[in-house]
This record gives sequence, structure tokens and C-alpha cells, in this order.
Amino acid sequence: MSHKLAFIGFGVVGQGLAEILLDKKEELKQKEGFEATVVAISDFIKGSIYHPNGLDLNMVLKTLKETGNLENYPDTPGLITGWTSLQTIEGTNADTIIEVSYTDVKTGQPAIDHCKAAFECGKNVVMTNKGPVALAYQELSEIAEKNGVYWGFEGTVMSGTPSLRMPVMTLAGNEIKEIRGILNGTTNYILTKMEQEGVSYEDALKEAQVLGYAEADPTSDVEGYDARYKIVILANYVMGIPLSVEDVSCKGITDISLEDIEEAKAEGKRWKLLAKVKKENGRTVASIAPEKVDITDSLASIGGAVNAITYECDLLGPVTLSGAGAGKTETGFSLLIDLININRERKPVTV
Repeated sequence: MSHKLAFIGFGVVGQGLAEILLDKKEELKQKEGFEATVVAISDFIKGSIYHPNGLDLNMVLKTLKETGNLENYPDTPGLITGWTSLQTIEGTNADTIIEVSYTDVKTGQPAIDHCKAAFECGKNVVMTNKGPVALAYQELSEIAEKNGVYWGFEGTVMSGTPSLRMPVMTLAGNEIKEIRGILNGTTNYILTKMEQEGVSYEDALKEAQVLGYAEADPTSDVEGYDARYKIVILANYVMGIPLSVEDVSCKGITDISLEDIEEAKAEGKRWKLLAKVKKENGRTVASIAPEKVDITDSLASIGGAVNAITYECDLLGPVTLSGAGAGKTETGFSLLIDLININRERKPVTV
């Protein structure tokens, strides 16, 4: 049975997933028994379309490329246009909502309301928006559980790199006492550039912006706010600690100078912006801050825009995972793996 999907938001990440669904359609069907039908797309800027029997994704992408407006999709009997995001969530026959709308990271809206509406309609949600998971994890988890639906958010921490699912699934039985990570590729790129090429913070930031690693306003990245949301998600989901954003002290990299970089080199160390959460004497300590990391540390070797994370386990010791933390295809994949897991849970178990 085909899995019916509705996109809320259809920017870079949403289109990335759409392209994957097209490119891997037959492979997913053969290997996973996974078939998807996109029935609706609602985007605040690009418009909204819905057809209960499904949309032609090739035609959707062609229409968007040529006109910039989804509502220019060829008129088809039964096609509905102009619905709001909430109308799309509540009124379509989608099984799962792909929530990739533009969301205010300070409030988590409108994605929090999108999640609530979907769960209360008995629909699953997969998303890459950090805000709702960091700000409303307990509340949304309870609503999803109450309604017997799946909430997937693998892409909120390290894009498609399985920083959430991997420890929960494969490190089960360990107590994870501490998580340390490089969770922001922009800052890691800047610090790597400063160390390897001797350029100033300002010049390294400009190059990161040219390459698309940093936004025109880089505040969320360079001041550590992006990483702070991610460590909160890790604490809640992986460690089961009800940490809030306000509990995490936060300092960025804007004060790091070339002199600081050279001083660390002389000490056999390297600057990294580290996100950390640790169980310590019955309490939880969490922080985002630049640190001089010993060159032998597994996180010290992570250069450029790559992300990495170390889980300190009581049985296995330190386990480090590294990989992409951003990107159209990589983040699209994070949504796909959540969809595949929904499909696996729906399939009957055969012995």
C-alpha cells in the first residue's frame, strides 16, 4: 500500500526529498517495499496543491522551475489549490506530514502547531525543524503517543548522519554519561580555515558565506545558538534528560583570534566549538563553548564543514560518529530514513 505524503513547506530540503523519491523509486520499492505518493504540497510562498489520488512529482518540479508557483500545476479533475498549511494537514488524505516549513527557531512556530494538528488528526510527522523538538519535546511526544502516531526528526541534529537513531538503536544497554559534539559545520569550517591558512575570523566567515556554509546573518551559527538547540535535542531524546534551551550556557567563536589559534597549536591543541551535556553528581551540566581540544582527541581531526559527535558509554567507552551536518540531499535523506522506519513498523513481521 502506497504511503501518502503531504509536504508543509517546499524549499531546498523538501525538493531534495522529492528528487530522492523520484530517483530511488524502484530501488526503494524492491529493497524496502516502500512506495510513496505525494498527495499535497503547501508552501507559504510557492502556493498549495492537493489531489487525493496523488501528484506527478516530475510535473510539480517542472512547474515550480518554470513558473515559481505550484498553483500553475496543470488543471486536473479533483485538484484543489489555495489551501493553508493547516487545511492541508487536516483536510488531505495524507498518512504522513513532511514538516519542512520556515519556522521561527525562537518560538518553534508555526511548526509546533503543525505537529499538534497532524497528531490530533492521527497523522505521522517527519521533520527537520529544530525548534519544535528543542522547545516542545515532552509535550509533542505525549500528544504523538496518545494518538498512536510516529514523530520522526532525525534530520534536526546532524542532517542525514544518524546521531539520534544510531545511539538509541545500537548503543542500547549502555548508559550514555556524556555527549560531546561539533554540531555546527559553519563554525568548524571557519576555525579550520583560520588554523590551516592563517586567515582572520572575518575573512574565513566571508568565505563561508560565499560557499553557502554561512547565512548573510551568521549569528545563529557563530554565537552557538544553532548548536545549543541540537544539544538540547540530544539530551532529551538520547539521554532522557528533560533539558531546556535556557539550561545551556552558550558562547560562540567571534572572539577567537589568530593569536589564540597559534597558542593552541603550540600546546598541541586545536580550537573547536563544542556542544556538551554531562551527567555529573546527580545533576546535568550542558554548554556550548569554544575549547582547545587535544590533538589526539577524536573530535580534533574533524575539519571543514563536517560534524561529529562522541557518546561516552559506561560499557563501550567513547564512540564517535562523523558525517555531513547539512546539504540538500543529505537532509532530504534524513526525512527518507524516517519514512522508511514508519514503513518498517507498518509491515507485518514474518517468521
